[in-house]
Amino acid sequence: MAGKEEQDKLAESLNDLFTSVSTMVKSELQGSTNHLDLLEKMNLRVAEEYKGFGDVASGLSVFVEQLKSKSGSFEEYAKQIDVIEQQVTEFEAVISVLDRYVSMLESKVQSVYQNPSPS
Repeated sequence: MAGKEEQDKLAESLNDLFTSVSTMVKSELQGSTNHLDLLEKMNLRVAEEYKGFGDVASGLSVFVEQLKSKSGSFEEYAKQIDVIEQQVTEFEAVISVLDRYVSMLESKVQSVYQNPSPS
């Protein structure tokens, strides 16, 4: 009868071992499932963030296009300002020549008044 008891204890020990291994495998699988759920949630969150970044990038693209069109207008104004600046420089040169001419005339007039010719 001792052999039957030993067999029962062995069977019980094996049963406990299988139960423990089964419980361990179940908890490992549950942990893996929890990790997968967490990864899925993180992936969804990241996808939402990237969608937001895409919207921002799209808005920035529109803004850059608007800046380019305004920049084209400013370039036209800059060209007009350059033309006006060149005209002003030429005008200043003419004024300088006229100023020297007027000064020369003024000197001649003063000289005539200071030294009147005998009549």
